[in-house]
Amino acid sequence: MKKIVVASKNPVKVKATTLAFKQMFPAETFEVIGIQVPSFVPDQPMSDEDTYVGAVNRAENAQLKHPHADYWVGIEGGIQDRKDVMDAFGWMVILTKDAMSEARSCTFPLPPYVANAVRAGQELGHVNDAFFKLHNSKHGGGAVGSLTDNKVTRMDLYLQPLLLALIPFTKKELWV
Repeated sequence: MKKIVVASKNPVKVKATTLAFKQMFPAETFEVIGIQVPSFVPDQPMSDEDTYVGAVNRAENAQLKHPHADYWVGIEGGIQDRKDVMDAFGWMVILTKDAMSEARSCTFPLPPYVANAVRAGQELGHVNDAFFKLHNSKHGGGAVGSLTDNKVTRMDLYLQPLLLALIPFTKKELWV
């Protein structure tokens, strides 16, 4: 049994990781645990670079905390201003003892009210909860779920890039 450490206790991130590994390695069994580790970036990363660095830091800190696992996964959601639009997205980083792979999710635009509140220093999850009258939505559908009436959820947003980040581990012969 392979051990996967997800650098978050957020059930959405743990579930997306579990599903990705099960889909990419259907013949294997996994123990997946979520742990809390620092990202060393702001709670609300405000750029592509900060979001990526946060995902890398989370995966590396998970590896330091649980060095005997087989995989360490860092997932960081972030936002970035682009012209008059604020986009939200996430970075996924997967580490093994001798390799690293990453992939970024698709982006989606945030409404002006939400974007302005985030620019003013509020975290997207808190703004989303207040705007849509939800509680702890980042452990559920997230902002993308609220905006799409759950046609795309936060788990959906993270699952695809996790699958893509696993390619070098499923096609090792192509990465020699």
